[in-house]
Amino acid sequence: MQASVHIIGGGMAGSEAAWQAAEAGVPVVLHEMRPKVGTFAHRTGNLAEMVCSNSFRSDDDEQNAVGLLHWEMRAAGGLIMATADAHALPAGGALAVDREPFAETVTRKLRAHPQITIVEGEVTALPGPDNGPVIIATGPLTSGALAEAIARETGAESLAFFDAIAPIVYADSIDMSVAWMQSRYDKGETAEERRAYLNCPMTRDQYEGFIDALLAADKTEFHEGETAGYFDGCLPIEVMAERGRETLRHGPMKPVGLTNAHKPEEKAYAVVQLRRDNALGTLYNIVGFQTKMKYGAQTEVFRMIPGLETARFARLGGIHRNTFINSPTLLDSEMRLRSRPHIRFAGQITGVEGYVESSAMGLLAGRMAAAELQCRRLPPVPADTAMGALLTHITGGADAKTFQPMNVNFGLFRPVEAKGGRRGRKVRYKLYTDRAKAAWSEWLGLPAPVPAESEVS
Repeated sequence: MQASVHIIGGGMAGSEAAWQAAEAGVPVVLHEMRPKVGTFAHRTGNLAEMVCSNSFRSDDDEQNAVGLLHWEMRAAGGLIMATADAHALPAGGALAVDREPFAETVTRKLRAHPQITIVEGEVTALPGPDNGPVIIATGPLTSGALAEAIARETGAESLAFFDAIAPIVYADSIDMSVAWMQSRYDKGETAEERRAYLNCPMTRDQYEGFIDALLAADKTEFHEGETAGYFDGCLPIEVMAERGRETLRHGPMKPVGLTNAHKPEEKAYAVVQLRRDNALGTLYNIVGFQTKMKYGAQTEVFRMIPGLETARFARLGGIHRNTFINSPTLLDSEMRLRSRPHIRFAGQITGVEGYVESSAMGLLAGRMAAAELQCRRLPPVPADTAMGALLTHITGGADAKTFQPMNVNFGLFRPVEAKGGRRGRKVRYKLYTDRAKAAWSEWLGLPAPVPAESEVS
């Protein structure tokens, strides 16, 4: 049998890994258990299906670490970013996508690639080394049998937290005599971008009543032996409210940067934002409103939001177990399992958080596995890049005793020198991104980019 790169899991990381390895010229076998074996969160058998949100977050590659990661993936010919760009929706400086055609396009491209074979069905055991390198990219919803196999091999139980899904509302059920369209601080280069979010204002009394209802609502119960170790970047709104009555007003419901188009003289005490979820503009997701409320309670509580009194929901929120390994103790610098070096891990199961971060680790794993099959060695990924900062974090930069899922951020980067207050921070971020782009381009063998002019340079 011809040796191939075997990839288990067809989510963001697995799809990107398959594309990168195949583009490097090696045969790839991509194993995906859906649609034969489903999950509660997925709706289709498509690869790279977006479950929690339709946003890839900030697309600013000069002042934001996520935007820098976008830039690096684009420079490396990433399938996920190219497809996201092709199905982008207005999102006021963020990169949001039309999720269904996005997944359909990724699936079609991978199925059409001559080097890729897709095998449907659950993998329940760790493959041996005989047929080539293996990448496990099964994400937060790793099947029980494979999770048990991983736990047996690593000698320790996987860590877990709970990830929550935000609800989606039909646009035609929103009262636009109350709500208005505006991106925070009118951010965006076009009129459409500056009107990318739908806003529902609350008075102080409405906010207090909403918090009371939120705290009193019926919540999903955990199974015996499970604990709610949430990732702070994806907290259910009830958990945030439990931390203090003003927490939501300083988080997803902050009223700053917005002017009520219907009553410009009135300052809202809190604002709920909704973001367009498809190209048709028929669906909107409630931004930051991940929830563990039971379905009946969700409908009652969310209809307390001004403008959503008669809202119809295309999908209510949910909650699920999110599994990841203790990567700093288990993986080497190329994401290989120390006890079985023919196996790499990639994506959320490694302890990165977010679509972009997961895809990025898939990109690296695919390139590394392809090089291994071709008997060549890639140079170390530069630590000053966004890719390298994430890789360093999960393979030894983080404290294994307190290891938790992490989004990419400038706190993971080697410091740069920049003086000054707030302006100094902007200068420093530009230095981070310029340095990263130069290092990443060199790693890819591309000409160094010319730093763009900016107001902070």
